[in-house]
Amino acid sequence: QAPLLSAFSVFVIFLCLAALYESWSVPIANLLMLPLGVFGATIATWGRGLFNDVYFQIGFLTTMGLSTKNAILIIQFIKERLAHGEGLVEATLGAARVRLRPVMMTSLAFFFGVLPLAIAAGAGSGAMNGIGTAVCGGMISATFIDLFYIPLFFVLVYSVGRGRRPRQGSQEVNQ
Repeated sequence: QAPLLSAFSVFVIFLCLAALYESWSVPIANLLMLPLGVFGATIATWGRGLFNDVYFQIGFLTTMGLSTKNAILIIQFIKERLAHGEGLVEATLGAARVRLRPVMMTSLAFFFGVLPLAIAAGAGSGAMNGIGTAVCGGMISATFIDLFYIPLFFVLVYSVGRGRRPRQGSQEVNQ
């Protein structure tokens, strides 16, 4: 059931993002970030010697949702800049630069909020460690890797979705 649940979760995330962006192609750039967060959750859990149990799977699903959050913060700002007439690459780089601090602040606040779960000891610590380790590992990898790859994937997917190559000038939006 876990693979089916994961696939269904990705599908629901895609539908929510399609509604948010009012596009079928832009959410793909966001979903390309999921493996990076999932990779971090898996490596952190494996590194601590924990198991793939129900608590890890809850943390895994939480990581899937949270890793798209960083992309939403950046992609929404890119779309606003594109609407104001900036070129695709110019808007993407500017949005990544401007949204760096908000992405880091929200991700680090969440990481430090979940950290007590990852290092818990005592009664119920097995459940808390599973969820906390998966979410902390996923947030670390999703935050620091996504900052570089969200702009790249957005430019590629947006360009392919529009059927043209990315350009620097403001003619991108006006065509």
